[in-house]
Amino acid sequence: MAQPLRSLPQTSRPPQADRVLVVRLGALGDVVRTLPAVTGLRSLYPGAHLAWLVEPDAAGVVAASGLVDESLVFPRRDLMESLRAADGLSAARQAMGFLRTLRARRFDLVLDFHGILKSGLLAWLSGAPIRVGYGRRLTREGASLFMNRHASLRDPDVSRYERNAALVRSLAPDVPMPDPVSLTPSPLASARLAARLKISGRERSGGFVLIHPGSSRGALHKRYPPEAWGETARRLVEQGLEVWLTAGSNRHERNLVERIARESDGAAQRAPETRSFDDLLALLVRASVFVSGDTGPLHAASMAGIPVVQLLGPTDPVQNQPWPGSPSRRVSVPLPCSPCRHGCADPACMRVLPPARVCDAILAMHDVSTRRPMSSAEAPP
Repeated sequence: MAQPLRSLPQTSRPPQADRVLVVRLGALGDVVRTLPAVTGLRSLYPGAHLAWLVEPDAAGVVAASGLVDESLVFPRRDLMESLRAADGLSAARQAMGFLRTLRARRFDLVLDFHGILKSGLLAWLSGAPIRVGYGRRLTREGASLFMNRHASLRDPDVSRYERNAALVRSLAPDVPMPDPVSLTPSPLASARLAARLKISGRERSGGFVLIHPGSSRGALHKRYPPEAWGETARRLVEQGLEVWLTAGSNRHERNLVERIARESDGAAQRAPETRSFDDLLALLVRASVFVSGDTGPLHAASMAGIPVVQLLGPTDPVQNQPWPGSPSRRVSVPLPCSPCRHGCADPACMRVLPPARVCDAILAMHDVSTRRPMSSAEAPP
């Protein structure tokens, strides 16, 4: 397991609670960006039983953080499979079984960082007498109606880190958030990666530029074009840098990596696929720079202290900025239509990003990386 994030001194007296529940179901990047706030929450309740309600795809982030005593994984996949099979009885049994487990924990306090109908309903169904969430302006689908305490933000146009911190500070205004954050891979994941790299004679590789070109299937408008990635890789190799492409176990991401490798004329190497969040951490801590659009892996890299370059088009640059405690550069060309929430089929805001500017940002972050001390987790075995 990764080392836990650093605990903080208690500075204010929050409401009394022996059993505390965090609700942030997904997605991976949003769960990552909740970690600092939960670290502050842990400092307020050092002796409490702290649990996190999360969905399966992001459960690895919670496990790697080492912050909580218990992960409660909402059975989203099983429920969806039962519903797709028109097996309403099975879905009802699964839902009722999970709710019995949730209520049996007898939580005193729940914080809903997600702010949608599902998270608000689950917070209410937990039976916790104190339910803290955001006000109506920062929630969707009526989630605020399930809360009996609300956090407010003077300016809602802030980073997700600040928004999450505001929820904890509604309990104790003076609680500080952590800096720096320590998010590292387990020894097992590091050994597993070394074994995979040994096959190609790269077990001691490090200091490379790691590009993550993919995104979720619902966020294709956040992707940089494959031909632009290919040109970027060629330019970096001409500058003497090594470039790796990473993808998870999703076949669509793997196909995208294959295409970019071809577009780069062999300049970009394929990294071993990462089958878990722990595997991703093991790979990215070897890199000098992590590069992608607005993705969960980028936020994980910044949380692990790796310099990042974020390519932005439709994404709000304020709300989705990387962890401020890590070096970062943003590459964007603001257009009249950006940022937008849902994107379009042919996002001009991503196509207009010049590979030359992307390379300049990567080279600047690579220089920063070579000057910073290497941690034991980053050193190749």
